[in-house]
Amino acid sequence: MTVRDAHPSDLPALRDLAERAFRSAFAAQNDPADLEAYVRDAFDLARLGAEMEAPTTQYVVAEGDGALLGYATLRDAAVEACVTGPVPLEIQRIYAAPEAVGQGVGAALMRACLDRARTQGFETVWLGVWEENARAIAFYERWGFRTVGTHVFRLGSDDQTDLLMVRPATEAA
Repeated sequence: MTVRDAHPSDLPALRDLAERAFRSAFAAQNDPADLEAYVRDAFDLARLGAEMEAPTTQYVVAEGDGALLGYATLRDAAVEACVTGPVPLEIQRIYAAPEAVGQGVGAALMRACLDRARTQGFETVWLGVWEENARAIAFYERWGFRTVGTHVFRLGSDDQTDLLMVRPATEAA
């Protein structure tokens, strides 16, 4: 597996991976109409392309045997008030393809995100995770993230609670 910067040519495969990963992780716990509304908007090809081109966003992909296995999005933008650490960077998404879950894709992407944060001069890394996603919460806790607050995440017409978690970027990955 290799981890590299995403390229615009990755967009169709990345969009497919994002949708499959999101559906796999969240379809069973959410209303289908809300899930469809979110997926249609969040993973629109033009929207993903615009995000990839934004100067405040970085897309990183994990690849193996010529296929995308996962991706992460880093964003240097607005920070939630409870994120008080210095020079923060958000890990906006870490998704693994459903068939690659449990194969180290998340760990490889997290390592890459933390390495990038450090080398780019960020001192704090933060993220939001759905309060009902126990597997993801446990993953982030293993990486040293701790909960510092919450915010509302809107999935279609459903307001859900995300835990906001932080860790120092300067700690070893």
